[in-house]
Order: sequence, then structure tokens, then C-alpha cells
Amino acid sequence: MELAARRDVPVEQTWDLSLIYPDEETMWKAAEETKAAVKRFTESYAGKLDTADRIVRCLDEMEPIRIAMDRIWGYSGLALEADYTDNALRERDAKVSDEMTRLESDMAFVDSEILLAPEAELKAAVERAQGCRVYLRDLIARKAHMLSPETEKVLAALSMSLDVPYTVYNTMKLADIAFDPFTVDAKEHTLGYSLFEDDYELEADTAVRRAAFRAFYGTLRKYQNTTAAAYNACVTQEKTLSELRGFDSVFDSLLFEQKVTREMYDRQIDLITERLAPHMRRYARLLQKKHGLDKMTFADLKIALDPDYDPKVTIAESRAYVRDATAILGEDYTEMVDRAYRERWIDFARNVGKSTGGFCADVFRRNSFILLNWNERMADVFTVAHELGHAGQSMYSDAAQSFYECEPSIYLVEAPSTMNELLLARHLLHTSEDPRFRRWVLSSLVSNTYYHNFVTHLREAWYQREVYRIIDGGGSVNADVLSGLFRKNLELFWGDAVEIPEGAELTWMRQPHYYMGLYSYTYSAGLTVATQAMLRIEKEGEPAVRDWKAFLAAGGTQDPAGLAAIAGVDITTDGPLNATIDYIGSLIDEICRLTEEIDGISV
Repeated sequence: MELAARRDVPVEQTWDLSLIYPDEETMWKAAEETKAAVKRFTESYAGKLDTADRIVRCLDEMEPIRIAMDRIWGYSGLALEADYTDNALRERDAKVSDEMTRLESDMAFVDSEILLAPEAELKAAVERAQGCRVYLRDLIARKAHMLSPETEKVLAALSMSLDVPYTVYNTMKLADIAFDPFTVDAKEHTLGYSLFEDDYELEADTAVRRAAFRAFYGTLRKYQNTTAAAYNACVTQEKTLSELRGFDSVFDSLLFEQKVTREMYDRQIDLITERLAPHMRRYARLLQKKHGLDKMTFADLKIALDPDYDPKVTIAESRAYVRDATAILGEDYTEMVDRAYRERWIDFARNVGKSTGGFCADVFRRNSFILLNWNERMADVFTVAHELGHAGQSMYSDAAQSFYECEPSIYLVEAPSTMNELLLARHLLHTSEDPRFRRWVLSSLVSNTYYHNFVTHLREAWYQREVYRIIDGGGSVNADVLSGLFRKNLELFWGDAVEIPEGAELTWMRQPHYYMGLYSYTYSAGLTVATQAMLRIEKEGEPAVRDWKAFLAAGGTQDPAGLAAIAGVDITTDGPLNATIDYIGSLIDEICRLTEEIDGISV
């Protein structure tokens, strides 16, 4: 289980960044061309955005510049995500970031000067605009929170410095932190971030799993104060910016960009905490009985219900699974899946210094790039399906919308990805009536899709809300405060069904989403929409599929409620969320029924 150096992993398991630029030299040439384009752009429009015609032409001409900057940043940043131990890549990415930040600063005048235009010209610009209409409307909505043009330029110039907390966190996590091996029954086991998250948390051997847990969290503890300082700097900075921009609270500031009300945000956290907990506690008790555990602990929650039935899966087999599962979405979608494998959009490799977890990065109107750490488990197939869901949305929305309007609100960004996980489970269930197989599929759905999005990320969201409440009240946080909050968080959800051992409170150290605003809660919001849309597809077939693809293509042209309505889901009420919680409960009920039928175990 020793992780290889990046240079030693098979090239076919890595992504092909030459799909963006054939080599670094070409990227730097593109950067020079972009700098020249920004200079011409600035000379053409700075101080001249006083008419509707100039405003629209300015935004139209800025779009290809933004696309070019996005590609340059992507080429450099993605390479670093694959190996944070490569100092040459770190140096290059820092240089790229510096260059692009200067260009951002040079173009910072655009938004400020547009808002200085006469009201009649702004209205006329909105009417005349095509691909930038939503951008203009959103900009006008932000007018009350915009600072002076000079201040906005300074903030743009400081954007790299404002990102330092996240940079420190990632550097510590992926480049500096070192895990010593641990020993169980005289056998030494290698330990690392991805090894723990992708292997040991799922390990069927209880002694190894719990020993890995103790060793992993024991090492994290050594870095808790540095990590807490970085996080405190991040949230304090967000609070300061919210005050400078005239928001009543940091919550209002962060939700403003999402076009989401505080009620919608709180609903996800409070309803799931209250109504899902009893179902998940029952599932935890089932795991304990099925595995004959002396007690159920936080270290045991991610084990498979039936590990002997959890097959190893090759990368080639994953392609067939995902392709067949998404066939219901049409030939264009399955061709996208085939291209992702054929053209090496996906980085499967496991190597030292690589980012943990998984993500999908879109290169506008080119293709997407997906990162994960392949471990030959069905859980990895769900991850591939998930990330290809993001790629699928990008494919449709990039084709239908401008660069300005291709991305939906972050509130719904996880809906296309989690839909693919549901389609994968749906496909698997249709392949066999065998009770043990069906239980395995359903338990995979609960332990992967719903646990990840409705439990892991939702507990993070509950904790994050408590942190922002402290910051909003003028306070600050440190390692002891953060650990105390997270322990309370876990104990609240799991009650007496799960023991929370020493170290579990440090789980707050594992998540980069905290440096991305109010992101964690959106996983459950997206999965709520995906669940209800999937149930529509099962019931109605093609009409529901058409609506789903229209939702994907709509990008960011409407607010979350309007976009969800395209998919046939009304998120202005708590109905979809309650129905989804009930659906999760029904899955667990069926898993319990099948376990009693197969093993004679009941809870």
C-alpha cells in the first residue's frame, strides 16, 4: 500500500493536460497573448463605460479573455493538484497565479464603472445583452455592496494574498504532513491521507481499521493549531469583507452569491439533523450487529454491510458500469463518458502529494478534468459517476450558454453529480433479483451517496454554521473551540448509537470545503433535487429525462428555485427535502428487511 511517486505511476492512469495546451511553452505563449489582449481591452474601455452599447461590447470582448485566463489557470493548477510535492510545479503555479491576478486587477474597473453608468443606460444594456444578461442583472443587484473602483482594484490585486489560508491548509495537508506506519499483530501498515480515506476507513478488519483511525488522528493532532489558525484567518477575513460591503451578517454575504435565502440554508441543516438521524442510527446498529462489533464507534461507520460481497472493480469495468447507467440520458451523454476514458480526462493514479477526495474541473467548451484516487472498489465507481455528472452538466451548459452564464448557483452544483450516483444504483438494481446483490446495491447507495452527502457534508455544514455564528458575534476560533464544536456535532447526530472516540473531534481538519464559503450544505441540497428528479424519471421516463437535460443545459440562467423547477422540483417548500429523507429511510428499511431474510439479523 506504499504510495508511488508521481513519475512512477502508469501514464494511462493519469489525465492528459495536453488537451488544454500541448506543452508549458504554449501555455506561456497564451499568457503573453492574453496580457496583450488585456492591455488593448483596458485602453479601449477604461473610463468609457457610460453607454449601453459600450457596456455590452465591453463584456462581449472580455469573454474570450476570461476563457483564456481560465485555461491558463487550469493548466497550471491541475498539474499541481496531482503532485503538491513537486516544487517546480508549485513555483510555476505561483507565477501563473501572480500573472493572472495582475490581469484581474487590470480589469477590475469593468464592474465598478458599469455601475457608475446612468440608470437608463444600465436598463438598456440589460435589454440588449445576449450572453451577459444575467451577469449584468447580478451585477446591478450587487451595486449596494460594491466598493469604490479604487478599492475593488486593490482587492483584486490582493486576491492571491486573500487565498493564503487555503494555500496554507493545502500545503500542510498534501506536502508537509507525514504519517508514520502503524503495527497490528506484528504487521506494519503504511499510512497516508488517501490511504486512510480510501482504504482504512473501509477496512473490514476491525483491529486494523481502528488502529489506523488512532494513528491517523494522532498525527492530525500535531497540526491542529496551524490548521485552526489558517481557518480562523479565512473566516475572519470573510466577516471583514461582509462588513466592508455592508451586509448584515457573514451568512447574508456568502448566501448572496448563491441566490439562496437563509431559510433555505437553515432548512437543509435543521431538517436533516432532526429527521435523518434516527434512520442513520438504525443503520449504524445494523452494521454493529452484522459485523459482531463489541461497540459501534465513529471509526466503524464507513465499513460495508457485506464486505465479502464487495467486488474489486477494474478501471475498464468502471467505464462499462457508468456508461450503461447513464445510457438513459442519451447517446450524446454516453459518448461523453467514452471520451472521458478514451482521451484521459480522468486522473485515477494514487501517488504521493496528490489531492485527496475527488473533483471535476471544466475547461470551457473543451472538456473536463476529473481527479480521484482509484482503489478498485465499487465506491470508486460511484465517485467516477459523480464527477462525470459535473462533466455532463458542463458539456450541455457550455454548449448552450456563454462563459458568464454556464455555471449554476453553488446551491445546485451537486445535483448533476449525485443524479449519476442514483442512476448507477438504479442500473445495478435492474441487473439482478438476488436478495444479497440487491442489499449490496442499496447499502452502497446509503453508505456512499447518501452518507457522503446527507451525513458527512451535512455534519460539516452544521459545524460550519456554528463557527460563523461565533465569528458573526465578533469572536474567533482556535483548535480547542473547533474540536469542541465538532464533538458536540457528532454526538448530537449519532446519540447513543455510536461512540465518538478520542480523535474524532479533529475531523474538522480534513475538509477543504470550509475555505470555499457555505459549500458543504449544498451537497444535500443538490442530492435532494437529484433524488426527486430521479424518482420522476423512474415514474415518467422520457419526459422527465428531457426536463433533466434542460436543467443541465440551463447553466446559471436562473436562480436555484427557477432551475429546480425546470427539473420538476419545487424547492421553495420543504416538501422535496422531507420526501428525500423519507426515501432514505425506506432504503434503510429495505436493507434491514433483506438482512433479516438473509442472515436472520434484525434491528
